[in-house]
Amino acid sequence: MNGDDAPGTTGDGPVGQLPPQAWMTDDATRAVVAALTADGAEVRFVGGCVRDAVLRRPIRDIDIATHDPPERVMLLLERAGMKAIPTGIEHGTVTAVTGRAHFEITTLRSDVETFGRHARVEFTDDWAIDAARRDFTINALFCRPDGSIFDPFNGLADLGAGRVRFVGDAGRRIDEDLLRLLRFFRFNAHYGRPPPDLTALAACRSRAHKLPTLSGERVSGEIFKLLQAPDPAGALLLMMGERVLGHLLPEIQDIGRLRILTFLETRGIVHPWVAPDALRRLAAALTVDAAGARAVAARLKLSTRQSDRLTAMAAPAELPDPGLDAAAARRLLYRLGDARLFVDLLLLAWAGRKAVSGQTPAGETDRWRTLLDLATGWTPPVLPLRGQDILDLGVPRGPRIGALLAEIEGWWIDGDFSADRRRALERLRQLVETSH
Repeated sequence: MNGDDAPGTTGDGPVGQLPPQAWMTDDATRAVVAALTADGAEVRFVGGCVRDAVLRRPIRDIDIATHDPPERVMLLLERAGMKAIPTGIEHGTVTAVTGRAHFEITTLRSDVETFGRHARVEFTDDWAIDAARRDFTINALFCRPDGSIFDPFNGLADLGAGRVRFVGDAGRRIDEDLLRLLRFFRFNAHYGRPPPDLTALAACRSRAHKLPTLSGERVSGEIFKLLQAPDPAGALLLMMGERVLGHLLPEIQDIGRLRILTFLETRGIVHPWVAPDALRRLAAALTVDAAGARAVAARLKLSTRQSDRLTAMAAPAELPDPGLDAAAARRLLYRLGDARLFVDLLLLAWAGRKAVSGQTPAGETDRWRTLLDLATGWTPPVLPLRGQDILDLGVPRGPRIGALLAEIEGWWIDGDFSADRRRALERLRQLVETSH
């Protein structure tokens, strides 16, 4: 082990104790642990599940480390009647499936050579060596099934201080996998408190020009995870200040609207249709036209559906306005054809107005909420006529059919969708007669 990667001063023994955790005592977890330890091997929970358990945050994924080689892990799991998937067996990773639960099990290892997201590895039985290959000290925490915590790089102190710090040399960790540069800012968004680690910032800043070499999928994965933080604006500002963000998303120049949107999503509005949304937050931070929005989507390798939604939010033809009356709001809803897009645009417009003015005029919040309620209770009306109705009046096939249908639809919309089929047919006859 290189001296720069030597463990901290916590020694080899446990440094703390997690109280009983539901995820640790769950039947599926106990079954996997029992299978892996059936022949006496030691296993420990590692990484995010330990980190989040210490902070009393919800646990999403359970990762387990063992000194048994992956082939042995698969044998033990299958012997216990579980499904074992060789997810990344060449790097020591096996996925255990029991019922609906999935567990990622990785053999202790050192990364001998690194090639971005890939590495040539050697398996080991040394917990400290395995910890030394990890990205951040707060992710290098281990925990036995009995709750004993092992902290080889003082990650608990960093976690308590809100300090995101690389294990060992920050520059080397980033050079091993450039994505760690983005992960540093993402973890600051979720776990950090000012001031950030200056050594890490310097390492990020000096390597930021390499970021365009990362695949769009890997970049978008980190950006969206960052945007899902309770308050992502601080991390984005840090990236802007360190001249990191411009190498990936120069279209983000002002995060004022994002700050207000985040508040609305998390504390400002209590509504079943309003929740944190990473793509909406990205749209709030962008300053683009439709072509620019599609360029961002292409750079981030977004799906067609994501690209369409981002473009509709970031470069809308029309935004809801608190001055809209109910009829005008219904017309906009109909033109958009999507009540959820209307809500997206409403939140973006609300955040944008407040970001510019710094305050909300009296009564405006109530008007926004009225529009929100109108949208979420919206049932799209159906035009009571079809093209066949025009043909039945003797109009020959051709462009005139579409023109008449568009004209009758406009008349129906302007009447607040109130005309029934009888009235619409009467109006259609008038149009046909006068347009000969």
